[in-house]
Amino acid sequence: MIYIKTEAEINVLREGGKILAHILRTLIAMVKPGITTMDLENAALAMINEADGVPAFLDYPMGDDIFFPSALCISINDEVVHGSAVPNRVLKSGDIVDIDIGMEWPVSKKKQKKMGFPVNSYSKHGGYFTDMCATVGVGKISQEARKLLSVTKHSLEAAIGQAKIGNRLNDIAAAVERIVLPNYGIVRDLVGHGVGYFPHEEPDVFNYQIRHNSSENIELKEGMVIAIEPMINIGTYKVKVAKNNYTIITADGSLSAHFEHTVAITKQGPLIITA
Repeated sequence: MIYIKTEAEINVLREGGKILAHILRTLIAMVKPGITTMDLENAALAMINEADGVPAFLDYPMGDDIFFPSALCISINDEVVHGSAVPNRVLKSGDIVDIDIGMEWPVSKKKQKKMGFPVNSYSKHGGYFTDMCATVGVGKISQEARKLLSVTKHSLEAAIGQAKIGNRLNDIAAAVERIVLPNYGIVRDLVGHGVGYFPHEEPDVFNYQIRHNSSENIELKEGMVIAIEPMINIGTYKVKVAKNNYTIITADGSLSAHFEHTVAITKQGPLIITA
C-alpha cells in the first residue's frame, strides 16, 4: 500500500528532516583517520535522544531472527549498505564511508501536543520517519574514489529533479542511469522506498529502469514521500551478503558509494525533506 501524507504530516517530516540533516552534518565533520564507528554511533545516539527522537535502524528486523545492531549503518569501501557500527571499527585514511541514518521524530506526547503535530497512528511513539545518507572520504582518498562520490551524488541530485507529480518511477531511474552508465554499476538488488509512517514503505524506488508497462512503474502523486538512494559501484552492479548475514558488499570487492534524501512530491515540485 502506498501512503499519501497530508500537508500537516509533511510539515512534521520537514522539521524532523532538518534535525536529521544537522545530525548527519555533525557526524560527517567528525570523520577523520583514527575515529571509530562507535565514536560516530555514540554521537548519533546522543543527538537523536537530545532531539526527542528515536533511531529508526537500531534493532530493525533483518529477517531470520537477525536484528540490526546499531543506530547507524556505516558501510566502508566495498560495503554497499547495512554495514554496522558494531563491532567497533577504526576508519583509516583512504577509506570511503557511507553514513546512513534514520530517525522517528518527535516521540514525546508533550512535544507533539505543544507543537500541534498530527500523530502517526502507525507507530507506538507517534512520530514520523525520515532517512538520509552520504558517503565521504577519510583523510586523503584516491582520485578514483573522489570521482565515484561525485558521480553518485550528482545522480541523486538528478533523480530528485524528476520527483514531480505526473512523472513515473522510471523518470527517476532514467536520471540516475544518464549520470552513471556506462562507467559504473548501478546496484539492482537494492532500491529506494517510501517513508514517513514507517522506516520502509511501498513503493520500491528503482535506480535503474524497469519495464515501462510494469505495474511497479507507478505515477508519482502529490503527498507521496519517498527515499531516493542511488547505490553505485565502481565495478560490477552485482552484490552479495557478507558473513554476518546482513551487510551487503560488492561481488567483486570494488568500492561502492551511496547517497540518499527523503523527498516529498508536492505541487511546487520536489521537496527535499532532509535538506
